[in-house]
Amino acid sequence: MQISPTIRLYLKDDHCFESAATVAAVKDNLIAFDQTCFYPGGGGQPADEGSVQISSGERIEIESAFVDRNEIVWHTSSIFPALSLMGQSVQLLLNKEKRLAHMRYHTVLHVLNTITLRDYGGWITGVQIKAEYSRIDFNLGNFSPSLTSELETKVNRVLRENHPLKSYTIAEEEFRQRADLLRTLEAKPPIAHGAVRVVEIVGFDAQACGGTHMHNTNETGSFSIFRTDNKGKNNKRLYVRLEAAAPA
Repeated sequence: MQISPTIRLYLKDDHCFESAATVAAVKDNLIAFDQTCFYPGGGGQPADEGSVQISSGERIEIESAFVDRNEIVWHTSSIFPALSLMGQSVQLLLNKEKRLAHMRYHTVLHVLNTITLRDYGGWITGVQIKAEYSRIDFNLGNFSPSLTSELETKVNRVLRENHPLKSYTIAEEEFRQRADLLRTLEAKPPIAHGAVRVVEIVGFDAQACGGTHMHNTNETGSFSIFRTDNKGKNNKRLYVRLEAAAPA
């Protein structure tokens, strides 16, 4: 059976937490839809969790999601759904609280990685976003304890400057001429249909990224580094935390 690539609604609207969809395929405990608001994971950001509301009123819990090489997003269900779901109209519902937490951390990590590369020459070597905290690894040859305080001060200053965020795509040819859009020398951003998605913090930074982010830097909350580890001669791991954002 031929299935069309899934329309990924989050690429146009990071704050799409709920959407209508039609079941395109069912395979074991996996479900594909014509479109989805679920982020399938990537770039250190975990896949979304949530549920599917079907016409009978039943809800099917979605534990994770992933995208295959044909650009179909498969949603991992907690059960083996009936094949009779094929073609049905359903409602997709994200775990909004967890998605928002991932968005806050992904946003602040863009600020941190830009400052670390620009001011200290540190390229990303790994990242893992979680809802409670996140960690990011940098190649930093001359790390010192004072750098932690400097990074906190610089990152929080940018967060308070109320920079809006926006995303758009550029042609692959342009991307390959824009080294400024890279933050890691190893993991390359996904290229889809000859285009690369760029996330821009207006007035501060732009970088290639397929993840989800907040509307404005002032929505992330206060940033701190609560732990550091050595992960090799020049590899430093930073564990970061966000306090609740101030009321608008």
